[in-house]
Amino acid sequence: MEKLPLFLRLLRRRTRKGPSARYDVRWEPAVPVPAADGSPLLTDHYAPRANGDFPTVLLRAPYVRSGFPWNYLYGVLTAEQGFHVLLQSSRGTGGSGGEFHTWHNEGPDGWAAVEWLREQEWFTGELYTLGPSYMAFAQWAMAEKPPPEWKAAVMQVGMSDGHEFWWGGGAFRLERSLVGGLAMFGQAQTTKDFVRAMIRMRRTMKGATTRVPLLDAYPSIFGGRRPAFEEWLAHPEPEYWPELAVDLGIPVSLCTGWWDLATDQVIEQFQRLPDADLLIGPWTHTSSLEDGWTEIFAQAMRRLRGEPAAYRVRVHVGGADEWRDLPTWPPPGVREEVWRFVHEPTTFRYDPRDPTPSIGGPLQSATQGQVDNKELEKRGDVVLFTGEPLGEAVEVMGPVRAEFDATTTAASGDLFARLCDVDPAGRSINVCDGLARIVGGRTTVTMSHTAHRFRPGHRMRLLVAGGAHPRYLRNYGTGEPPGPATRMVATETTIRDTSEVILTVGTPRPATAPA
Repeated sequence: MEKLPLFLRLLRRRTRKGPSARYDVRWEPAVPVPAADGSPLLTDHYAPRANGDFPTVLLRAPYVRSGFPWNYLYGVLTAEQGFHVLLQSSRGTGGSGGEFHTWHNEGPDGWAAVEWLREQEWFTGELYTLGPSYMAFAQWAMAEKPPPEWKAAVMQVGMSDGHEFWWGGGAFRLERSLVGGLAMFGQAQTTKDFVRAMIRMRRTMKGATTRVPLLDAYPSIFGGRRPAFEEWLAHPEPEYWPELAVDLGIPVSLCTGWWDLATDQVIEQFQRLPDADLLIGPWTHTSSLEDGWTEIFAQAMRRLRGEPAAYRVRVHVGGADEWRDLPTWPPPGVREEVWRFVHEPTTFRYDPRDPTPSIGGPLQSATQGQVDNKELEKRGDVVLFTGEPLGEAVEVMGPVRAEFDATTTAASGDLFARLCDVDPAGRSINVCDGLARIVGGRTTVTMSHTAHRFRPGHRMRLLVAGGAHPRYLRNYGTGEPPGPATRMVATETTIRDTSEVILTVGTPRPATAPA
């Protein structure tokens, strides 16, 4: 094995993200490991520079070998704690052989990697898996046939239900498909390649998401057509998408952020796994590995070392700015409360030619996370329902949903709903939100889980619109398949006074100093 590249050696000397190193680290790049079909999957091997037996940690994804930050955060920082670490490029990506497919290969190729490990003299028979986003999905894919060597898993900001991730609520998740697709389809082998691809995306994103038809506009982002993206766009039906079994039989650590891309899925995974711990911070999908790295890496190391979990559930409570350790989620003693927010029928107009923009929340753009909603709330196609100032604190600790009695004049329409916290100065920050396609009768908008304290003097606000583009692909109003569609129809949406928001409310704890 070789010395680490100079860049990584300098990072170890000048930057310290995480605990002190236990070992120096060496590496072996681009090791060919046979896939299930025999294709060579290029794998970077990081290992402690010491004699002795060390467990193995496996990470698999299309982009995991592309360079920084994966080589540093997961290759070096994990290996220096006393592990063999394998970063493996999925089939057809990052120099690996074969053809990439989002769903079909990760399980079989993960099992093939374990078969290869059994033949390595340094493999102790103790295997762990680790990683965020697609790396977490690759772990769920292995769970259909868990190998006996698999001792525990650390799944960070991941998803297991493809339909809910791409088509949840009935609208295509356009922004995440484009940004995530760039990472998967770009197959960048160097950080420089990836930076160039990101620059191209920033330059072309607005035009690619506003021109029609979308099938002809999107290739400017990727530098060409991508059949996988077109498959995602063409299949709103649940039957196309895999829903992976959430049943591992091994200890699991899960983490997510309140504005992650699949917060509710991670919570559902936790609720279905008997031996799991859960960490939820004030993070987005990407900031979790920046702002949240200390907490997230500590959770991972405890699981990989087989140490007792420091908590069953740890969540950050917004508004109170404090961390809480809980026995489960939602916590004991919560109850549902109904907020009747509409006092008379309200009508607003949504025009897909000038769609309501997506600002804040679970995005991957510069406006992601919790933001001031001032500019969004100024728009004429946004309706606000604001409560009176609170006389005492209210803590929302669990799922939030809106039940709309609504109709639309077009063939198809959407409802976007966002719960906001308005302070005495009038600043409105988003807490949680969601979107659903309008159906006959009542339309339920699942607004995700949250942990948030509305302080005395603050007001609750429900923001309602007909979309949030390009986070959700704008509804053209015609009901036609969105890929080839070019025709757009504006819609008038009416919300009746029987609509309501259902909050999961707990008993507020005494106010404490910010964490």
